[in-house]
Amino acid sequence: MKAWRKVVILLMLMVFIAGLGFLLYPYLQGAIADYRITQEAHEFLEKVDNWPTKPEETIPIVTEPPVTEPEETEPVLYPELLAAMESYNQQIWEEKQSGLCDPWAYEQPSFKLGDYGLEDEVFGVISIPRLELEMPIYLGATYKHMADGAAHLSQTSLPIGGENTNCVIAGHRGWGGASYFRYITELEAGDEIIITNLWGELRYTVVDTKIIDPNDVKEILIQQDRELLTLLTCHPYASGGKYRYVVYCERDNEMEVK
Repeated sequence: MKAWRKVVILLMLMVFIAGLGFLLYPYLQGAIADYRITQEAHEFLEKVDNWPTKPEETIPIVTEPPVTEPEETEPVLYPELLAAMESYNQQIWEEKQSGLCDPWAYEQPSFKLGDYGLEDEVFGVISIPRLELEMPIYLGATYKHMADGAAHLSQTSLPIGGENTNCVIAGHRGWGGASYFRYITELEAGDEIIITNLWGELRYTVVDTKIIDPNDVKEILIQQDRELLTLLTCHPYASGGKYRYVVYCERDNEMEVK
């Protein structure tokens, strides 16, 4: 009889543990995903911080009176990529973003970073201090990129700043237990959004929010003489993407070049 009771107690304990694991699994899965996404962002920021900003200085042997030379400018990392991206931003502005109406175009990366000598697919990091959120930015809103962090929407301005630009960054409103842009509705006018790319930081300030229909493309177009960043996610939370929640941000200072 005692042995039978032990078996029952053991079975009940196993059922309890299994049930507890089942209940906690989504939270554990989300915590692991949040950690992975944050670590990816931190690795990019650390890599950018450690890149050299100028060639090593050498002390010349002076044999004649010194000659005043023009002040050296710091070399730009990946200059061909930067020039190509600036040209891309100008082109889509002049063409009035004619390709933005094609949903398939959103997923196609505007650039393949590997063609310019970059091994990593991460192009930058979005930091939102109010939400204590940092996520890597990928080019092209593919399924994988959206799962791994935030994604630049192709056919919108690339996240390098500049006049007549509007960079649209899309993120899940929570997915697979991870947060992503889940708490984006907490942002208010005046909150700071920081984009760190391969060349420096771009600081934006939240200026407005809006709820739009998923196909309302005109709400995310470039606006003349403005330098914008637009954050885009599903709304309301866990609605399956019935609407889109949009956060408009405007550039408020010059890029701090690395």
